[in-house]
Amino acid sequence: MEFEQELIIPNIGFPFKLFQFEGKDGQYIREKHWHRCIEIFAVFEGSLVFYINEEKSKLHAGDFVLLNSNEIHAIHAPNPNKTLVLQIPLELFETYYTEGNQFVLFSHKKRQQDTMILELVKQMYEGICRKGLGYQWDVQSKFFQILYLLITEYRKEEITKEVSKRYKKLDKLSVITEYIKNHYREELTLESVAYEFNYSPTYLSRMFQKYAKTNYKAYLQSVRIEYAFKEFANSNCTVNEVAIRNGFPNSKAFSKEFQRAYGILPSEYRKRQKNAID
Repeated sequence: MEFEQELIIPNIGFPFKLFQFEGKDGQYIREKHWHRCIEIFAVFEGSLVFYINEEKSKLHAGDFVLLNSNEIHAIHAPNPNKTLVLQIPLELFETYYTEGNQFVLFSHKKRQQDTMILELVKQMYEGICRKGLGYQWDVQSKFFQILYLLITEYRKEEITKEVSKRYKKLDKLSVITEYIKNHYREELTLESVAYEFNYSPTYLSRMFQKYAKTNYKAYLQSVRIEYAFKEFANSNCTVNEVAIRNGFPNSKAFSKEFQRAYGILPSEYRKRQKNAID
């Protein structure tokens, strides 16, 4: 599949976001995180490895994964791939929330409708890239077909009390992690963030451990390295400049975290980039 272009600012005016996966070039890792939206990762070439609630799942060309709102996941893309990501606001499913809950859940099981969803996602993306006459209506009609399929074929009608409780806790954590993403360049101690939200440091630490299955420091570092990696990969800034701008105390700390996350030192990564261009 050939993607005509990469959408940098996706889908202004549409009730969704649709874009090419940022790990398309490989050597990409995104540590544990979650969103308050429904996500579809549709793989058309190559492969991805997902860890959903710590369960490993490998996607190949022709597969997609359906991620629920506030579902903890990590993504590994060691090799180049062509993957589209469709993000759907949870609020669009408000009419179909399960009784007593403010969310809806979908299953991951493969079924006959999978090929239909893959084709619809592909056609939506191609339509947005081409921007033909009336493309907005054509794209939105395909989007509504996906919503219909999700509700009629993939929706879970029963949700356990345990799952409901975990969702509500992660919903609260989402507000905190959004704050972290907006202030990650600053010195963010567990104590300072807990104070910001009127929690005790011990309680906030337990929330991360119990419901996000990670600790506060590891989550903060994962946010910093994600933003730092994007800047380093798409600029000529030095290691030290990128480190300082993204909340690391020095280049040594940044290099250590970079190697832990991507299995390679920043200097070696840049050397490979240069060789690929030459």
